[in-house]
Amino acid sequence: MNILIALTIIGVIAMLSEILRFRKVLYPLALTGLAAGLVLCAMEWGSNIRYFHDMMFMDNYAIAFSMVLIGTTFIWFLLNPAYLRNHEHEADYTALISFSLAGAVVMVSFADLTMLFLGIEILSIAMYIMAASNKMELRSNESGFKYFMLGAFATGFLLFGIALVYGVTGTFNLQELAGFVSANKVNLPAMFYGGLLLMIVGLAFKISAAPFHFWAPDVYEGAPTPVTAYMATVVKTAAFAAFLRLFMTCFSGIADWWAPMLAIFSAISMLAGNILAVYQKSLKRMLAYSSISHAGYMLMAIVAMNQNSDGALLLYTAAYAIGSLSIFTLLVSMTTNGNEMINSLRGFSSVNKIPAILITITMLSLAGIPPVAGFFAKYYVFLSAIESGYTWLVLVGVLSSLIGVYYYFRIIIAMFQPADRESTQIQFSNSQNAVLWLTVILSLILGFMPGFLTGSI
Repeated sequence: MNILIALTIIGVIAMLSEILRFRKVLYPLALTGLAAGLVLCAMEWGSNIRYFHDMMFMDNYAIAFSMVLIGTTFIWFLLNPAYLRNHEHEADYTALISFSLAGAVVMVSFADLTMLFLGIEILSIAMYIMAASNKMELRSNESGFKYFMLGAFATGFLLFGIALVYGVTGTFNLQELAGFVSANKVNLPAMFYGGLLLMIVGLAFKISAAPFHFWAPDVYEGAPTPVTAYMATVVKTAAFAAFLRLFMTCFSGIADWWAPMLAIFSAISMLAGNILAVYQKSLKRMLAYSSISHAGYMLMAIVAMNQNSDGALLLYTAAYAIGSLSIFTLLVSMTTNGNEMINSLRGFSSVNKIPAILITITMLSLAGIPPVAGFFAKYYVFLSAIESGYTWLVLVGVLSSLIGVYYYFRIIIAMFQPADRESTQIQFSNSQNAVLWLTVILSLILGFMPGFLTGSI
């Protein structure tokens, strides 16, 4: 609860900064507030307190994912000082990010379907605005419009599914839902399964899992690059944590009905995302398809639905967010020069030797190469799936990972090739260099000590 209050206060302070004329200190205040949020998370560890008449539950699962979300947002702020501080709407952007983060925390700590819906909407509305925030850019307007229309469409599916489930069970509370499913799993009515199917479709849209992924490449490409970085990390982490919490708490007793469906979504996402990423010439669009493939890997943890699922998903979301922020550091610097093409990276290492090495390490993490965090994230997800009997899905995951290695190495090879006419001179600020070092250090720490996360919840 204190975490949610702290994040809301940051947003309120940001809105007041223009009126009270302290916008110049807003950026350090936001970083301080996020650091305080991490401290509050640590202080609440093990408390297991329920709030709002059992509508929110701050257990270790919620706190661990909240720490990942807040830590990722902290690094995001370090990555984008120019985007925030040099913009006339810095206060608005800071407030929107803070409120969206509060929505994300609600999504990982809900104990009632009403709070799940509220958390999704608080997060989504802020992201609709941020995606279309570059009003002078046609692609940004298109991105915001597509995100809003398809997001609202997906929300309709989710809300209609919740209504049908409520009509059968008479409750929004997760524990009561779980008790109802456990007591009646042999003779649940068709309306219940229809509602559950609609909820799966709505959540699949939110996590950009195939075949509900078509919005992601266009929205990711059109949105301002810092906003894309936030969507690909914080938004995806919150959506998957909410997805797993809902199904692990309420619907694990009927996993035989929904798990094969999600396994198919997972396989299609891994294959389609990786194969289509191979053909992309734009780094930003390639990362969009890469995010779809990673959604497939993370879905495996939900499909497995065993005692290792939550820890595997926590490690994977953390490793993916860390690796993605490193690559988006490169992409933010590229788009400053008006170029997002992979070929423009030729000669990058000759001018930026240390950053090239650091980015290579995080690329290896995203590709799943040992000993960095991404390898062990995939290992624990695959292990969880094998333990639940989904060996065929793991084989699909291994095959798609081999495809993924190809396009990640395309970027690495481009960085270390000699420069040509298409090459772009890229410069990093001090804070962006700090992000590169921080992401590499975290990737290596989690690579050598993955049990620090997998065994925490």
